[in-house]
Amino acid sequence: MTHILALNGSPRRNGNTETVLNAFLRGAEEAGATCETIRLSSLTFKNCLGCNACHKKGVCVITDALTEVFEKVMACDILVLASPIYSMTVTAEMKGFIDRGQFLWAQKFKTQTLVFDEEHLKNHIGVFLSTSGQGLPIMFDAAFPVVRALFNDAGFSYTENVLFAGMDEHGGVKAWPESVEEAFTRGKELVQRVNEP
Repeated sequence: MTHILALNGSPRRNGNTETVLNAFLRGAEEAGATCETIRLSSLTFKNCLGCNACHKKGVCVITDALTEVFEKVMACDILVLASPIYSMTVTAEMKGFIDRGQFLWAQKFKTQTLVFDEEHLKNHIGVFLSTSGQGLPIMFDAAFPVVRALFNDAGFSYTENVLFAGMDEHGGVKAWPESVEEAFTRGKELVQRVNEP
């Protein structure tokens, strides 16, 4: 059974991002997946120290709430990074999480103890789900390489963007039911596609 781990980087409860994320996961569950959501703003964790200690042994020197989160990341089949756009990129909560993933990069390129073959990458999907207030075509551009860095280091094929721009124009997700419907459909279709024989 496909297991999805969703990391919610929004500091707002029941806001636009959380609403479409929940719809996406409901669709995924209808298609047979199991889902777990972790709200990063509810966790207490330190930011990356930039000490490069992980470059020697591939292990982060910090032990806190993110230690278990990264264990769950490495055990899931589909990883959803959900964040609204703040100042043209992901939130501070999401960026802090991604920065802490430096130890995975170190395992791949410094200690060379983490290797993902083609079969693994085929069966592990990275999804970026995001909302923005403005509807400019460039609203998500700065966020793409940030989330890609984490997906690449953690062994997920970054193939899916579920994006909803122009929330201000639409009056937010409550006044834009089509966004919820689309998110539900995208979650359902993704799991169906992954489970195809």
